[in-house]
Amino acid sequence: MTDGPTMLKASVRDVRAGSGVKIVEPANVYDCDLGDGCFVGPFVEIQKGVRIGARTRVQSHAFVCELVTIGEDCFIGHGVMFVNDTFEKGGPARGDQTLWKSTSIGNRVSIGSNATILPVKICDGAVIGAGAVVTKNIDKPGVYAGNPARLLRNLS
Repeated sequence: MTDGPTMLKASVRDVRAGSGVKIVEPANVYDCDLGDGCFVGPFVEIQKGVRIGARTRVQSHAFVCELVTIGEDCFIGHGVMFVNDTFEKGGPARGDQTLWKSTSIGNRVSIGSNATILPVKICDGAVIGAGAVVTKNIDKPGVYAGNPARLLRNLS
C-alpha cells in the first residue's frame, strides 16, 4: 500500500524571457528562452533548452520538447506536438538522450493545429497544414500537408 500519488504542479521557472512575453496559466515552461513579445497559451509545455524567437505565438495544448529551436514571427497552432525521440531502436530511448534528435524551425513559419513535427529542419516561410506529420526536412517555402507532409503549393 502506498501513501498516494506524488503530486507535481505545472510551473513557470527559470525562463529567460524578453520584454512583453505573455504566458497563460496553467503552463509548464522551464529552463528555456522566449524572445520579445512571445505568447504561450494555456496547457502548453515547453521543456529545457528550447529557444523561441521574438513575436512567436504558441497556442494552447502544444508540446515543445527539448532540442527544439523556433524562429521569429512563427505561429504554432493548438495541440502541435514536437518529437525528439524517433524510437530508433524500436522503442522509447528510456533516458538515453544520445538517441534524441533536434528540430529547427525557421522564421515566419506557421504550423496548423494538431500537426506533429519529427526531428527536422523547416525553412523560413513554410506553412504546415493542420494535422500534418512532418517527417523530412522542408527546404523551400510552400504549403505542406498530409501524413507524411508533402508540398501542395509553392510560396516563393
